[in-house]
Amino acid sequence: MISSENSQPVPDGEIGKEPLKIILAEDDKEDQELFLDALGETDVDSEVTVVENGQELLDNLKDESQSDPDMIFIDINMPVKGGVQALEEIKGDENLKDIPAVMLSTWDHPLDVEDAFAKGADLYVQKPNSFAGFVLILKKVFFLHWAKALLAPVRKLFFVSEKNVS
Repeated sequence: MISSENSQPVPDGEIGKEPLKIILAEDDKEDQELFLDALGETDVDSEVTVVENGQELLDNLKDESQSDPDMIFIDINMPVKGGVQALEEIKGDENLKDIPAVMLSTWDHPLDVEDAFAKGADLYVQKPNSFAGFVLILKKVFFLHWAKALLAPVRKLFFVSEKNVS
């Protein structure tokens, strides 16, 4: 498990706000670094914990010494326990089901997207091909995360890819 802090200057009027607590479940080291570097470009004050499979994610979430994250990003294809299986267990747990879950995948097959939606994911993000694309996608994810608190979920906004972010 890796922890990383992305400390950004705090805008006026935001002093005292806690950083966004994020767990990234991703087994690929290069994708972990890409995520953390892109997150650093979003200007979102955050603390990130990285786990390498779905079982580590569940163990972290059920660890009573850890506070619940504000958001989790889950790679779909991981060893030990895959992302979809971990998502099902999270959404089936009364204590964890309300944590926003963003699924990450290189695939954009409609059946995979539909399956993640049906199992309770909040967003499905197709991993971008570029660093700039990843930054844009993360900015959109954080915008949608906060907007969702104000609006009912909108199904047409569920799938996010580099192609539909502008």
